Amino acid sequence: MLLYAKLNELPHSPRSLAAGLNDSDSRSVLLSWLRPFDGNSPLLYYLLELSENNSPWKVYLSEVDPVLTEVSVGGLTPARTYQFRLCAVNQVGRGQYSAETQRLMLREEAPSAPPKNIVASGRTNQSIMVQWQPPPELQLNGVLRGYVLRYRLAGLPGDYQEKNISSPETNYCLLKDLIIWTQYQIQVAAFTGAGLGVYSSSVTEYTLQGVPTAPPQEVEVLAINSTTIRFTWNPPPQQFINGINQGYKLLIWPEQTPQDVVVVTITPDYPGSRHTGLVGGLKKFTWYFGSTLCFTTPGDGPRSPPTMLQTHEDTPGPVRHLSFTEILDTSLRVSWADPADKNGIIIGYVLWWEVSGAESSREERSLSNSTLQYQLTGLTSTTAYTLQVAALTAAGRGVVTPSTISTGVPPELPGAPSNLVISNISPRTATLRFRPGLDGKTVISRWIVEGQVREDGQEEAWRVVYEKENQPDADTLEIPDLTPFTQYRFRIRQVNIVGSSAMSAPSRRIQTLQAAPDTHPSNLTLLSATQTSLRFNWKPLPESEYNSSPETVGYRLRLWRTDGQGEDRTEDVERAGGASETTVEGLNPWTQYQVQIQAYNSIGPGPWSDTVAALTAESVPSGSPMNVTAEAVSSTRILLKWSTLPQAQKNGVILGYKVLYSEKDSEGPPGVQVAEGEGRVTLLLGALQKYSVYVLQVLAYTRMGGGPQSHPILLRTKEDVPGPPVRMVFPEVRLSSVRVVWQPPTNPNGIILGYQISYCLDSRDPQRWTTVEVGSNARQFTVTGLSPEQAYVFRLTARTAVGWGAEQEALVVTTERRERPEPPRKLSAPQDGVESRHLRLHWVTGGSGSSPLRYFTLQAKELPGGDWNTHTADIPHNVTTWTVDRLKPFTSYKFRMLATNDVGDSVIGKETEAVTTLQDVPDEPPVILAVKPTTTTSVLVQWKRPDDDGINGVLTGYRLYYRELSVNTSTLAEAEVQATKNNTTKFMFLQAITISNVFRPACVNVSTFFIFSAELKKFKRYQIVMTSYNIVGESPPSSPVEVSVGEAAPSVAPQSIRVSAVSPSILEVTWDTPPLETQNGLIQGYKIHYWERDQQNQSEKVKVIFVPDTRVHLTNLTSYTPHLVTLTAFNTAGDGPPSDPRGARTLQSAPSKPSYLSFTEVTGGSLNVSWGAPLTPNGQLEGYRVVYQPTAPVQGVSKVVTVDVRGSWQRWLKVRDLVKGATYAFSAQALTVSYGPPIQANISAQPVQGSPGSPVEMSITKTSAALAVHWSEGEMGASPITGYVMEARPSDEGVWDSFIRLLPPSSRSVSVPLERLRSGISYEFRVIAVNRYGYGQPSTPSAALAALSERPFYEEWWFLLVMALVGLILILVVVFTLLLHGHSSKYKACGTGKHASTAEESVTLDNGGFTALELNSRTLNTKNSYLKKNGTRSPPRPSPGGLHYSDEDICNNYNGAVLTESTTLTEKPTEVSESELTDSDYEDEQPKHSFVNHYMSDPTYYNSWKRQPKSLKPVGAPFGYEECATADTEPYYQTVPAHTHVNPNTNPPPGSRTPVTGFSSFV
Repeated sequence: MLLYAKLNELPHSPRSLAAGLNDSDSRSVLLSWLRPFDGNSPLLYYLLELSENNSPWKVYLSEVDPVLTEVSVGGLTPARTYQFRLCAVNQVGRGQYSAETQRLMLREEAPSAPPKNIVASGRTNQSIMVQWQPPPELQLNGVLRGYVLRYRLAGLPGDYQEKNISSPETNYCLLKDLIIWTQYQIQVAAFTGAGLGVYSSSVTEYTLQGVPTAPPQEVEVLAINSTTIRFTWNPPPQQFINGINQGYKLLIWPEQTPQDVVVVTITPDYPGSRHTGLVGGLKKFTWYFGSTLCFTTPGDGPRSPPTMLQTHEDTPGPVRHLSFTEILDTSLRVSWADPADKNGIIIGYVLWWEVSGAESSREERSLSNSTLQYQLTGLTSTTAYTLQVAALTAAGRGVVTPSTISTGVPPELPGAPSNLVISNISPRTATLRFRPGLDGKTVISRWIVEGQVREDGQEEAWRVVYEKENQPDADTLEIPDLTPFTQYRFRIRQVNIVGSSAMSAPSRRIQTLQAAPDTHPSNLTLLSATQTSLRFNWKPLPESEYNSSPETVGYRLRLWRTDGQGEDRTEDVERAGGASETTVEGLNPWTQYQVQIQAYNSIGPGPWSDTVAALTAESVPSGSPMNVTAEAVSSTRILLKWSTLPQAQKNGVILGYKVLYSEKDSEGPPGVQVAEGEGRVTLLLGALQKYSVYVLQVLAYTRMGGGPQSHPILLRTKEDVPGPPVRMVFPEVRLSSVRVVWQPPTNPNGIILGYQISYCLDSRDPQRWTTVEVGSNARQFTVTGLSPEQAYVFRLTARTAVGWGAEQEALVVTTERRERPEPPRKLSAPQDGVESRHLRLHWVTGGSGSSPLRYFTLQAKELPGGDWNTHTADIPHNVTTWTVDRLKPFTSYKFRMLATNDVGDSVIGKETEAVTTLQDVPDEPPVILAVKPTTTTSVLVQWKRPDDDGINGVLTGYRLYYRELSVNTSTLAEAEVQATKNNTTKFMFLQAITISNVFRPACVNVSTFFIFSAELKKFKRYQIVMTSYNIVGESPPSSPVEVSVGEAAPSVAPQSIRVSAVSPSILEVTWDTPPLETQNGLIQGYKIHYWERDQQNQSEKVKVIFVPDTRVHLTNLTSYTPHLVTLTAFNTAGDGPPSDPRGARTLQSAPSKPSYLSFTEVTGGSLNVSWGAPLTPNGQLEGYRVVYQPTAPVQGVSKVVTVDVRGSWQRWLKVRDLVKGATYAFSAQALTVSYGPPIQANISAQPVQGSPGSPVEMSITKTSAALAVHWSEGEMGASPITGYVMEARPSDEGVWDSFIRLLPPSSRSVSVPLERLRSGISYEFRVIAVNRYGYGQPSTPSAALAALSERPFYEEWWFLLVMALVGLILILVVVFTLLLHGHSSKYKACGTGKHASTAEESVTLDNGGFTALELNSRTLNTKNSYLKKNGTRSPPRPSPGGLHYSDEDICNNYNGAVLTESTTLTEKPTEVSESELTDSDYEDEQPKHSFVNHYMSDPTYYNSWKRQPKSLKPVGAPFGYEECATADTEPYYQTVPAHTHVNPNTNPPPGSRTPVTGFSSFV
């Protein structure tokens, strides 16, 4: 075997390989070489490889005849560079390759294929857009330099016109200045430096339609009657129509008013036929101009020359101003004026007259056209005549004007109509019925109806809404043309020949019915466009045009795509009559829409507005490229191809494509290569890993970003020779053998088919190698027969199907003295080798341990808290420096290393000092959150700081870039051209903002604001991007954001806001406009937000007012309620800031009805009625009114009692004058500025069912100090008895009143001290049982007993006689003194005119008819007011100032109503009222001191007018009662505190009093 290896070996490489161009064939190369040494074995063939454009080597000719020494290599591609190499093959194998030839470039040629996918589309009526894609790359035959486009009229012979496109990146061309609506034939060819390639197949396309350039021909215009004109014409020549004939327009306008054009549209007929059209409804006998035109979809063509003509003559209208003068017994003069509508030339007049109702007396006169009056003679005295006048033209007699007149009786002005009645009310009409007034002794010639509209609580001026003529006997008129949902009042007057009558009285106010809106909102405008939304604004309807309630009014937008795809969409803005803008979401990007708007209400929708075109903003593509294919062209290159996106998925102008590629299962981000231009649909990926599976995806991108990626394609690059095996070590080394162990190559570049091991002595020269091949699964091999203590060189190489790969070489010594190596020493990272993402390590190799080092392992640790991780495990053993990559910028690391030889790993070396990588440009830009205009030349930019991981250092600041965009376009084609131009526009650097260290990591999510205005122009659109930067550089730009500058929302609220009340439901708000410099554009209007002060969330409303109004009435507000108002101004850019709230309270109005009405303590003759406060008082409550009456007459009398209660705190009334068993109707009303609606309830004056029966066995006994009342329990009723109430009736009053309550249910007797009763007055008592159902029947009254006591000395007759004498003497003395004094001053006081008035003289009578003098007298003599002799009657009861009666002789009729000072009681004059106010179970706060308190006490003190003993002692059981007596030393006007329960043994409280006898109704 050893001998065979020396005799037969691999052949040597061919020598002197040379390549040259072939003059006879531009696509071939001539190769020549010298025959090599054959390795002692005949050559079998040569193997030729080439490299095209620096691509990996590939076999081009696999079996070249070994006899040849030159060959022609054909089939090459022009304009590409080639290198060649050659190797010889014998039976041993393939030898080494020859040296590579010099790179040789083939000559360039013209493209052999035309451009692909040529598409032409008409853009305007004189332009066509042509787009294409480059020819296939393999057929370019050189460097693409541009394109030539040629075009000519389709179907006609003639020369082409050419356009040269010198930029290879441009794949479109806009052909301009073409003929309108003409078909063109278009071809495109590509060219290289060698010349022009072949033209593509022709494509044809029309320019868009234009307006006709010629009018209709042979136009004839003829009047066929008095109101109609006929047109006849021929169509324009076909070549001048410039599109599809959509029809003709006939135009007619009066000679005197050319702006009043009448247009009639006629549908086209067959092109060759003569057309006819009629225009009717014209004025009679009027000169007109007539013309016609042809129109297409883009617009109208020119008009034909106008023709002047006159409509035919017709009969005239009625004469005007028919009147009578000089009216005598047998004659009169009639006069008139020309008809308003002559309808021709007046040739005369006809006059008739006759005795009314006698046609036989008819006389007729024909008069000339100049006669406008006529004297009638020979008439009969005092006779009614009918006269008629008519004008004449050549067409005949006109409309007759009649009238009536009586001879000898001059006509007069008519009387005013009356009795107006409105009926048959509809949204726009109403029927008015009336009684005509006097006709003024002549016929009524005209009726005039005036209307008055009420709006926002205010009435407008009267205006004429309808006139009716020549219906003298009318009594019904239908009024047309009213406004729906509007309040009207009407009045009418009648007119005769003398003049107009007075106006009738107005009718009742009516409201027309609701109807759908008559008009649409105006000024529909596109405010802004995003990728999926359009924001519109409009001018809302004024409230007068809602035709319904404002709460039901809304707006509806209708959108549809211009291209007809998709379904129509509607967007409702509900219940927003004042709304002026909305946003329609969910639209398609980069799509043109047609938009209309209408108003609607609860009845239905109004008309649609004119159409507005709107284009959504550009977005990222919504689809991915289709038909993506990939082909591996070598071991390191892949060719991808794809198709363009469908138009619907582009969402903008496609700027190019991005190819994303990554190895399968790799964790890193994919690589990206860009193919710029929409037409570029191929890309060659290079520098790929050999024989690796790649994941390939393609996406399209616009200026807004990339779209979705295509479905991934998996493709493996081609096989190539492998890399060197790794980790070759020798774990077993003997003196004569070694075992070599390895791992497969890191880059196998294909399927490993085997390994080759070669070795020889290191010192032998020349080296003779021993070669051994093993299988692909082998990982070790033992070599024997070696010499001891010798150094051997081993080489290891792997093989794939392509060939043997690179070698791995190692040195080994056949010795047994080995040990582990020492780690590297002096490991360091010099600062000059530190970069942002890599650094350079240096070290000194340690001892090898008598075994050659195989590799080094590097470990890294990220500071401050990272772990040690293996960074690189196969650093070659023969290097002392290494570049560490895959590091993070601006991050601190530590490193350490260990060495590995055949024995194993060394210990870990000493770690380096901490080293920090340098900063790098930021990876992430800031995220722009919002861009909003703040003034007309500035915008506010808000952004979010990038993540810390993407800053790559210390963030220095931000840079903001902007560029001006073209204005919004209405068509997609224009937008595409502008978008292409915008893409080539450079951004302008605006400003760098330095950010301080306040942006700590904790502030990552903090938004930042910046306002800039430099160089921004009004009414321009800008695109803005931002970058972050540090000291190294800038990040990539952020996603662009677009903003329109020119109008910003107002920056200041309206000024000088004033809010004032107009009525209970209306507030008036006035304001001044914001300062001009803060309006930031044209203010469109104002938004008024208003709400009730304490209920903003529940009651807030918005009203929109448009300029120039600076005043508004806020209606339908809650009465007497404070409201707050804020105002904002708005323009097309949005709303400005709100003003500070301003407030006002609406005026008072009538309150609502009381919340409830209830009855308690119901007995046969009395009850307690109470009511609740109104839920909506609508003002300050001044009091209440209670009215009650029997539901049926009692004993033939029906008495109505009205009680006015002053003050809002008292909501109860004690009523005592009821008839047992009768049913009464009660009502209660609250009072503010007026009375509100009443609450009503009925009640029967009898105990309720379930109440107890009457106590029985009533008896009364008298002792020297008290009266004892006894009773027994009666029927219990439906529930247990809860107590007893005792009533008393004094002999001088005759009215039962509460005396004690509430006695315990176990009580059967009660003791009444005599000292608590008034002396000389007899009393009757009765007891009433009470349970939970109410008061029961009273017991039988007890016997009447008088309260007698010993008479004091001052009541003895002798004391009174002495006092009378003494008084008489004193009076005489005083009179004598006055007489003397008066005589001495007789002349001093004469003529002074002065009168000294006493206190009594200054007192006046109040409304009740009682004198206040009585009250004052009682004040001066308190004791006499309370201590009466037996049989004396108490003085008359005082009347409080607030108490009123309707009885004139109230002093005699009053019998016991108890009222407070704030109570007014009125009743019919013949009736008697017995009512009493109580607050038995109520705790309303009462005034601390008032006249009310003077007459009022706690509800338990119903018997406070009695003079009672100082104590009451119960008989049988203790009980509580309420004290009613007062100290007789207190003044009469002291207040009476209310007490619920009083201990019987306590004295009356200070300030209490005992009312006088007969005044029980005022307790």
